[in-house]
Amino acid sequence: MILSSTNLSLPLIQKGKVRDIYDIDDKRMLIVTTDRLSVFDVIFDEPINNKGLILTKMANFWFEKTRHIIKNHLTLEPLDSILNNEEADLIKGRGIIVKKLKPIAIEAIVRGYIIGSSWKDYQTLGKICSIKLPKGLRLAEKLSSALYTPSNKATMNQHDKNIDFTQTVKIVGKRLAQQIKQVSLEIYNFAGNYALERGIIIADTKFEFGLDENNQLTLMDEVLTPDSSRFWSKIDYQIGNSPKSFDKQIIRDYLETLNWDKTISVPTLPKSIIQQTADKYKEVQQRLMQH
Repeated sequence: MILSSTNLSLPLIQKGKVRDIYDIDDKRMLIVTTDRLSVFDVIFDEPINNKGLILTKMANFWFEKTRHIIKNHLTLEPLDSILNNEEADLIKGRGIIVKKLKPIAIEAIVRGYIIGSSWKDYQTLGKICSIKLPKGLRLAEKLSSALYTPSNKATMNQHDKNIDFTQTVKIVGKRLAQQIKQVSLEIYNFAGNYALERGIIIADTKFEFGLDENNQLTLMDEVLTPDSSRFWSKIDYQIGNSPKSFDKQIIRDYLETLNWDKTISVPTLPKSIIQQTADKYKEVQQRLMQH
């Protein structure tokens, strides 16, 4: 069953690009991951079948796997403790009850390979987010060590902007900025090794954090999903070529062939492109979550 939108009996806090967030009480909220598709910060009419289920399952899997590194926002409470049976069934596998946190306005991005916007920056500036890199790197090459390249969290309908580590210190203070950087790199390196054993390269990813009632750093939002990470197949990986990724890249590539200005007038996507994307989400989930 495709779920594009929800209308639950709880008060709605926010309808995001993909997630609907509902209020429970002063300590908890409900996050529902729908099948809505957002590309280039624009929401499309066509959903991706089962996307919400896959994203939720993967995020929960990684929240559990990284619990030894940092605590996360999951409460692990059952949906029927706050919803009637009909509503609980509707969002089963998509809804999570989480702690309310004080969000930190930093998107913690970690890059292990040079691709996408970082490749463009390197070609013109020789650096990524003010971090100077050696000459002669090639497209999709693995960096000698993963880079922490934060951005500031944009408000709705705005694009996030890259910032350097010094600016994160100004936003949250030195101790917290240092902790976010260290934890982000630790999660990335741990997950990267785990994924490689299953034939998947995690090229880059982003994390979001908040502070709990004791001001403890807590991992939130989603973690290591195809919506927040760039996954490649290890067997197909070649330096110098842009690897195919297990995410919305198929859709991005298709949209780049159109004469579209990436604003509100949204083009219709072919069914084959939608299906290929759904298949990629499913494949990476199965490969990463195999024992």
